[in-house]
Amino acid sequence: MSETPEPTTPRGRVAAGLDRLDDGIRHVRNFIARNSPSTVRRVWIGVGHAINRALPKGLLGRSLLIVVVPMLILLAVLTGVFMDRHWMLVTQRLSDAVAASILGLANIADNTAIPDEVRIDAVASAARAMGLNAEVLPPSEIGRTRRASADIVHSMLAGALQKRRLSMPFSIRDLPDGNRIEVRMVVHAGVLKVEFPRSLAYAANWHFFLVWMVSTALFLVLVSLIFLRNQIKPIERLAAAAEAFGRGRPVEGFAPTGAREVRQAAHAFIGMRRRLERQIEQRTTMLAGVGHDLKTILTRFRLGLALLPEGEETADLSADVAEMEAMLEAYVDFAKGDADEAPQPLDVEATISDCLRQMADPAGRQIHFAFSGDGLLTLRPTAFRRLIANLVGNAVRYGRTAVWVTGERREGWLSVIVEDDGPGIPEDELEAVFRPFYRLDAARNQDVPGTGLGLAIARDVARSHGGDIELGPSPHGGLRATIRLPA
Repeated sequence: MSETPEPTTPRGRVAAGLDRLDDGIRHVRNFIARNSPSTVRRVWIGVGHAINRALPKGLLGRSLLIVVVPMLILLAVLTGVFMDRHWMLVTQRLSDAVAASILGLANIADNTAIPDEVRIDAVASAARAMGLNAEVLPPSEIGRTRRASADIVHSMLAGALQKRRLSMPFSIRDLPDGNRIEVRMVVHAGVLKVEFPRSLAYAANWHFFLVWMVSTALFLVLVSLIFLRNQIKPIERLAAAAEAFGRGRPVEGFAPTGAREVRQAAHAFIGMRRRLERQIEQRTTMLAGVGHDLKTILTRFRLGLALLPEGEETADLSADVAEMEAMLEAYVDFAKGDADEAPQPLDVEATISDCLRQMADPAGRQIHFAFSGDGLLTLRPTAFRRLIANLVGNAVRYGRTAVWVTGERREGWLSVIVEDDGPGIPEDELEAVFRPFYRLDAARNQDVPGTGLGLAIARDVARSHGGDIELGPSPHGGLRATIRLPA
């Protein structure tokens, strides 16, 4: 067996790497599904479904998630490293420097070779040079000392003092203003009290780093949003053009834009649309020619029958010719469709009412009609009339006493329900009746004229508008036909 050659282009190598990654993820999922207990598997599946429901469904939201989540992880890592390394290290070094200064003052205060008056002045002068405020208190002041609190500055400062001077007791506390710290230490001459700003032993400007980092991240997210929005707009325009074409609406002003792959998809869509339009046009032209030729022959048949003496045989032949003409017109209408008709705003309620008025039943069957919601939609008028006429015509033809037509527009959909109290259609035949020329002999009357194209034409019209038709049993005992069109 020959091995698959490795791709040589960078794009091919990236695609092959992504394929291998997908295979690896699939193998991991299969392994977990096979080897994990049922409870763990259910929890795993439940968590996956919950995450899937929480994730955005749109391409813009998912693209932003791809950009924002790594950035948030990077911010969290940088913040953790900064807080744990940089900020703690700077604070520790500042505390060590302050502790060294305090111990230097303590050494001056413990120097017995210097007279007391000179020693006290020397401590104060040295403290001012270091940016501190120090004085030597009488030994009685030692009772006012306190133990160091759990504050980070107090802890680091106490640790630095303990490493350098373990024999003498000391205390650290915040002054009432909250911006200064007081350290008291027992020395030979009494108690050394040192006051200094908290900023000397603490990295107070750490929040500027976070502010800059967060501001930069927000700016980058905003720029990413703008770029992603511009990249997704061509995809949205392509989707809108495809949806409009699928509903039979004209696609105007659409041109390929965006990234190379999006342009390729747009060019493919334009080529597909042109091929379909050309195929429809060729089919329509061919069928028009075939219909014209066949109608010419049928006209000659009718003229020939008109010259023959009237009788039972000529009457049967005339009926056959009329039926052939009806079948030919129905077939041409089905094959041609209404693709060339331009969609336009249409009052659905008024259109259905007009169709029902024109379909008065000579047998006296009543037609009940009700409509709710906004009835103004953009549809192809002739095609929609044919859709309603075919379904209502079937209901009138096969119903026994009445026909019920109900229309409703809600939540972006137009629903039209046509019901009758006739024999209905067996459940296993509900889809088969949409096939062209398919007729139900058991459920429908053979004496009723028809070509078996009515439901096929109706479904073709509904799907050309982006909707569909569903058949089912009616509460009135007959057939229910439900039309759903996007509004």
